[in-house]
Amino acid sequence: MQKQNWLITGVSTGLGRAFAQAALDAGHTVVGTVRSENDRLAFEELGPGHAHGRILDVTDADAVSAAVAEVERNVGPLDVVVANAGYGLEGTFEETPLAEVRRQFEVNVFGAVATLQAALPHMRARRRGHLMAVTSMGGLMAVPGMSAYCGSKFALEGILEALSKEVAQFGIHVTAIEPGSFRTDWAGRSMTRAPRTIDDYDELFAPIRAARQKASGNQLGNPAKAGQAVVHIASVDQPPVHLVLGSDALRLVTAARTAVDEDIRTWEALSRTTDHAEGAQL
Repeated sequence: MQKQNWLITGVSTGLGRAFAQAALDAGHTVVGTVRSENDRLAFEELGPGHAHGRILDVTDADAVSAAVAEVERNVGPLDVVVANAGYGLEGTFEETPLAEVRRQFEVNVFGAVATLQAALPHMRARRRGHLMAVTSMGGLMAVPGMSAYCGSKFALEGILEALSKEVAQFGIHVTAIEPGSFRTDWAGRSMTRAPRTIDDYDELFAPIRAARQKASGNQLGNPAKAGQAVVHIASVDQPPVHLVLGSDALRLVTAARTAVDEDIRTWEALSRTTDHAEGAQL
């Protein structure tokens, strides 16, 4: 396998750490972004000489651009960039403050966009590279109580799919990584939870919140195996635009997409009634 230079945001814990560890185990060089000096030192201990920590807030677009430029100068040309940094926001739509929704998009969408936009000019000049971002199975299906989170991941999915079609001409690949439920702290201490204020949602949402908290730490997905899967697709000639990780994600995404297809088929005749008699087809 050809050795690569990777940049992964959010490597302190969770899937970001697992992706970084797998890339290091494969002999690659990894620059990982963290939020503190202690996390930077801990990350660099994973692979002395090959693991390079950088302290970075992905919501600071200028800092992201400067960090990527510095890595290109001092570590080497980036072959793979994984915009992983993000977090979960749990709460019913009506109970979630708008400020929390904005923050969710600021990190999960605009932080990822800033990271990929900073790396793209370098890859375009070289006519090669692989841009990835971690969305979620929640970017292809939605569940009650996660409207802001799923909304942010749906947005990122659309950005990545369009991006993949724009940069294919330059030899650049784009992959949306869509994990299911993995054994990380995502649903535990890393989850932000909107306060409950409306009793009408108790019957629906209280069991969902309780089940998620109970399952935290005992999820089906193995982060180490997810890391190996991501490293694998970075080595193939034709990587996927969409990479679903986990059997639970496969089941839930397939069911959600089937439901959308059924709506389209059921209302196809009505959909056709909104055309002019003649006009340009896209």
